[in-house]
Amino acid sequence: MVCVQLGAQTTHRDSVLAEARYLKSIYRTDDAIEKLSALVQPGSMDEGVLAELADCHFQSGAYEDALGTYYMLSSFAQDNILYKIRLMQASYRLKAYTQSIQAGQAVLQRDSIPAVVSFIGDAFKQMEKPDSAFWYYRKSLALKPMNESVLSKAMGILLDSENYDGAIALSEPFLAEDPDNMTIAPLKGVAYYRKGDYETASKVFQRQEDIGNDTYPIHYYLGQSYWHDLVLYRADKELIAAWQIDSSDVGLAYAIAAAKMDAYRPFDGDVKPWLDKALKMLEPDPAMMSRIHQQYGLGYYKMQNSWDSAIEHYKEAYKYNPKFISALSTIAYCYQMKKDYKQALDWYEKYLKVARPGSNGYEFAVDNVKYLKGELFMEEK
Repeated sequence: MVCVQLGAQTTHRDSVLAEARYLKSIYRTDDAIEKLSALVQPGSMDEGVLAELADCHFQSGAYEDALGTYYMLSSFAQDNILYKIRLMQASYRLKAYTQSIQAGQAVLQRDSIPAVVSFIGDAFKQMEKPDSAFWYYRKSLALKPMNESVLSKAMGILLDSENYDGAIALSEPFLAEDPDNMTIAPLKGVAYYRKGDYETASKVFQRQEDIGNDTYPIHYYLGQSYWHDLVLYRADKELIAAWQIDSSDVGLAYAIAAAKMDAYRPFDGDVKPWLDKALKMLEPDPAMMSRIHQQYGLGYYKMQNSWDSAIEHYKEAYKYNPKFISALSTIAYCYQMKKDYKQALDWYEKYLKVARPGSNGYEFAVDNVKYLKGELFMEEK
C-alpha cells in the first residue's frame, strides 16, 4: 500500500514538473512557479523541482528569489557548476558584484570557462576596478583570442587609461585574422586619433567607411582626423554626415562651425548658423559658452564692419572665461576701429592690469594707449 502511494506521488510530481517545464518554455513563468511551489515540501530537498523553480525565478527577473534557491542548490550539490554560474549571474543582476565574483571564481576552480572569466571582468569593471577587470579580460582572451566583445572591453580600459599604444598592440593579433572588423578596427582608429596620429587614424576610418560602416563614430572621427590634418573640405563633409545621424552633440555643432571657419567659409552664411545651433543646444557650461562666443566674435571681427557684434560676443566670451584676457585687448581694438577712443582706452587699460609685461599683446596695448591718448588730446583742443 505504501509503495502504491509513493508511486502515485512520484507520478504526480513528474506530471506537474513536466507541465511546469512546458509553461516555462512558453514564458508563462508565473503559472509554472505556482505549480512548482506546490511541490516544495518543508524540510525536503527535491533538487529537480528546486532547479526548475530557480530557473523560472531567473527567467522572470525575480533575481532575489532565484539567488536564494540557487544558493541552497549550490550548497546541496557542490560540484554542480551550473548552480554556481547562476549564482554568479543572479548576484550580478542584483549589483552584488563581490558575491558575483566569488561565485565566478568558485566556477573557475573547477573549469576554465572563457565566458565566466570575462563575466568576472565585467563585475570588476562595474566596481570601477579597471586593473582587475583588464586582468580577467586578458585571461579570457588567452582562452578565446577571437572574442570580439571581450577584446573591445579590454581596449576600452586601455583607451580610458590613455594607454593608446597598448590598445593598438592588443588589437593587432585579432585584426591580422579579421582586418576589417567593424568593432575592433574603429577602436584601433580611436587609439591612433587620441595619440595624435591623425593621418593613420583617417586611413583606418576611411577604410571602414569604404566597406560600408556608415555609423556616427566613423564619420565623426574621420571628420575630426581630417580637420586636424587640415583636409578641411573632407572634414566638413564627414562632420556633417555625423550630424545627419545624430544631431544631439553640441560639441559636433561647434566643430562643424570651427572647421568651416578654418576653411574661410562665409561667416554669416556658413559658420554662424552652426554656432547658432550650438548655442541653442547648450546648457550653460562656461568653458563651451566662452568658446562659442569667441568664434562668434572672431567671425564678426574678420568681417571688419560688424564691430558692435564682435564686441558683444567677446564680452560674453570673457564673462564666461575671465582667464581669456586677450578678449579685453580685442574689445579695445574693436572700439578703436569704431573711433570710440574713450571706450578703447578704457578696455586697453583693463587689459594692461592683467596682461604679462613684455608680451607681444602687452606691447601692442601700450602702443595703442599712447596713440589713443594723443588722439583724445587733439580732440579736446
